[in-house]
Amino acid sequence: MDVAIKVRAVTRNWVMNVLLLLTVIVLVLVVISIASIHNNYYNSYENYIEGIASSFDRLAVCDDADYYTEARSLSAQFSLKNRVEVQFVDRTGAVIVSTSGFLPAEEGMPDYDKALTDGVSGNWIGYNSNNEHVMASTFILPDYGKGSNGAVRCVVSLTKLDSHIFLINLMIIAFAVILELMAAFSGIFFVRSIIKPIVDVSNVARRIALGDFKARIKIKEVNSEIGELCDTINYMAGELEMTDRMKNEFISSVSHELRTPLTAIRGWSETIKDSGVDRELASKGVDVILNETARLSGLVEELLDFSRMQTGKMSFKNEKIDILAEVQAAVFAYQQIASQNNVLLSYHGPQSVPTIMGDADRIEQVFINIIDNAIKYTPAGGAINVDVVPEEGCISVRIVDTGAGIPADKLDRVKEKFFKANSTVRGSGIGLAVADEIIKHHNGLLLIDSTEGVGTTVTVVLPTVKRPQADVSDIDILRLADIPEEKYE
Repeated sequence: MDVAIKVRAVTRNWVMNVLLLLTVIVLVLVVISIASIHNNYYNSYENYIEGIASSFDRLAVCDDADYYTEARSLSAQFSLKNRVEVQFVDRTGAVIVSTSGFLPAEEGMPDYDKALTDGVSGNWIGYNSNNEHVMASTFILPDYGKGSNGAVRCVVSLTKLDSHIFLINLMIIAFAVILELMAAFSGIFFVRSIIKPIVDVSNVARRIALGDFKARIKIKEVNSEIGELCDTINYMAGELEMTDRMKNEFISSVSHELRTPLTAIRGWSETIKDSGVDRELASKGVDVILNETARLSGLVEELLDFSRMQTGKMSFKNEKIDILAEVQAAVFAYQQIASQNNVLLSYHGPQSVPTIMGDADRIEQVFINIIDNAIKYTPAGGAINVDVVPEEGCISVRIVDTGAGIPADKLDRVKEKFFKANSTVRGSGIGLAVADEIIKHHNGLLLIDSTEGVGTTVTVVLPTVKRPQADVSDIDILRLADIPEEKYE
């Protein structure tokens, strides 16, 4: 229901913000076009009849006696009688000759009155006594010293012009209506083409939010922004589905990891509680309890580290570290476990290496996690070699095992949280994720190379502390310190 309301809101907003604005613009353009066409045509007609009226200016030089005769002559010679009526007006303002052959009925001549006021010409548009729409223009004949002989008045009907302008205006309005309808239909189609995928996206997103990570959007427009959005949401759903599956596997794995030692602890605790147990068996039970408790403690610490890593609250010390000591400590801690699993764990390294800066406990934790993984994935009779190799500006620690290896399609994901290349092997799946985070904090690299069925090589690269360059004065002091005292004398 909310989606439908929001969809209607999108359509309403488009109508109000786009279609309404377009309608206003079209109306303004229509009004401007109609006014421009009307003014252009009327101005053309006005100039046309003014030109005709002024073409009779030679009547200005006629005597009063010849004015009427000359007007009759010009009237007879006028060739545009079927378009324009020319009226010749005497000094008293009376029409004495007309090219129509009929003198007009007594009626006002506003254009003549305007011309008298202006002294040159005057124009008027209105309706004559026959209720015909006309345009009239009066031209006052020039005065050459004897007074003006009168005026020439041209009258033209606007009926045909009005019909022509009306047709043009009708065409403009029709074009505007068609344009508006096209814009409306194309806009509605465009809005629907966006709204429908948005509705689908919203529905699928709701299903994903409710835990249905298998929900997917059918992508119809692959090469559009909507298609890209749908593809992104589908990818997100896939990632959430995978994360949810890994989370469930993680919970199952952790539950199993917790259940096994707890079962052993409970069983041996009940056995030891029995007063009839001999001392040797009780001692063996206490060892099992201690081992399983240490195992539980390590698992809980690993979970806590993961939680700190997720919240960004993992704390680190920053002090000088002897990397050899941390690697050797990790190897020593797992010598017995490797021996119990019939795996040969060996260490090779130089006598000394440059120091590094960081947290010794965290660095040792990294090597413990890696060696523990190597033992878990190395079958009986296999071997694990730990080598420390000093290089220029850094130290590389390589842990090479002859275990099961990691499939090529899973190699890029082994450092992801909850991910386990082999779900049958014990572990929470967060050890390498935590180790990678620790190494990144120390500005180092955690590299993994593996071949399935051959083994895995994990390389930890950590930068060494740069030695400060000796000052010239320091070098001079050192040199002086090596000179025997008698040399000073």
